[in-house]
Amino acid sequence: MLTFDYNNMLSSRLGGRGIDPAALDAMADRFREAHADAARRREAGEIGFYALADAGAVVDEIQHFADGQGQAFSNLVVLGIGGSALGTIALRTALLHPMWNELDDEERDYYPRIYVLDNIDPATIGPFLDRIDLGRTLFNIVSKSGGTAETMSQYLIVRERLQAAFGDDYRRHLLFTTDPEKGVLRALANEEQIATLPIPSNVGGRFSVLSAVGLLPAAMAGIDIAALLEGARDMVRKCDTDDLRANPAGVFAALQYLADTERQAPIHVMMPYSDRLRDVADWFRQLWAESLGKQRTRGGDEVFAGPTPVKSLGATDQHSQVQLYVEGPFNKTITFLSEADFGADVPIPAAYEHHAELAYLGGHSMGELLRTEMLATEAALAQRGRMNMSIEIPRVDAHSLGALMMMLQIATVYAGHFYGIDPLDQPGVELGKQLTYGIMGRPGFEQARAEWEGRTPKDDAFIIR
Repeated sequence: MLTFDYNNMLSSRLGGRGIDPAALDAMADRFREAHADAARRREAGEIGFYALADAGAVVDEIQHFADGQGQAFSNLVVLGIGGSALGTIALRTALLHPMWNELDDEERDYYPRIYVLDNIDPATIGPFLDRIDLGRTLFNIVSKSGGTAETMSQYLIVRERLQAAFGDDYRRHLLFTTDPEKGVLRALANEEQIATLPIPSNVGGRFSVLSAVGLLPAAMAGIDIAALLEGARDMVRKCDTDDLRANPAGVFAALQYLADTERQAPIHVMMPYSDRLRDVADWFRQLWAESLGKQRTRGGDEVFAGPTPVKSLGATDQHSQVQLYVEGPFNKTITFLSEADFGADVPIPAAYEHHAELAYLGGHSMGELLRTEMLATEAALAQRGRMNMSIEIPRVDAHSLGALMMMLQIATVYAGHFYGIDPLDQPGVELGKQLTYGIMGRPGFEQARAEWEGRTPKDDAFIIR
């Protein structure tokens, strides 16, 4: 399914600066505990994303909607933020034509364009809604709780426009992807007879890409969601071992944990050498940061734990970040993502034989050059004692994406155990939500507003106007 090469994380390859292989082997007992803990939490129903790979009935429901009602539209607009959007964006970028939304209907085989509105900047929202053909558009509102201020404000704006354009028929242009039983979106769906798809209650947003959150937009665009889940199932089976060296998710988590806690490298860079995989790094950034950045352990002790994930892109960021990675502080790991088979490549013509600076490029290809630059960057980092690893998938297809994303999700759970924190909660995010609710005047959050007002006075001496 994929090749995971972590040689360049080890001290034997880095002049003693990397991780001692003995330290990795010493994690074996802790990993058995992490693996057992994940199994216990799965059995108790606390961790639900593993089971998404086997959710056949929901997949049938999604495919039925996509093949039926969904095909009445030329545009699908996803309203969501964070985990309700990043997985969909990653799948769209990886598995659809890079110019998908610019293709005409016939070139897209009449599958809809896919747009994701994952922010609330009025400079984007207003012009987008002014431009889109509402009559040919389905809006998928994605929020498990239905209380996400950003998404629900988008929904209220869209609903008003749809009602003005279509009267009571506005419901036909809406789909709610939300909790199967509770929350305001579920209540509104029941009140107004709006179509819904479920997000399992034990699947958090950043772990939801293989639920209806990511699968519905994928299915509507013709992506093979069965293959996505098959890849995820294969990875679950691959990681169903407490032998650390045989478990790719376990090795990834252990190495990143050791780099942070023993080698003072808390910055974890993910660097795809593939435009199609660039948004996987964005998706991973939320997964790693929101899951592992915690003030307290599961036992309640203060630890202020968590690595900092950074997104990079090869070869673009060889010209903006790699100077820092090669010669700056030894406080980073770099994970390269790549594909073995680019599919259709672009040959580089031979020309200017009298100019050595150009002549050597002729007869090669863009894919060959991109891969060579990745290998050269790996080698340069290793020569300077910089920890790096690589994950290569055979090709960017649904099966490989399902496997890769499942591996990284499982690794996140293992890493949470190593840090002693709960990778499933997000109390820091919730605090910001409560303050937003209070400032905006939501009933029940008056105390949050009072706390904010008590902290807002500032000394004018430190304000430049």
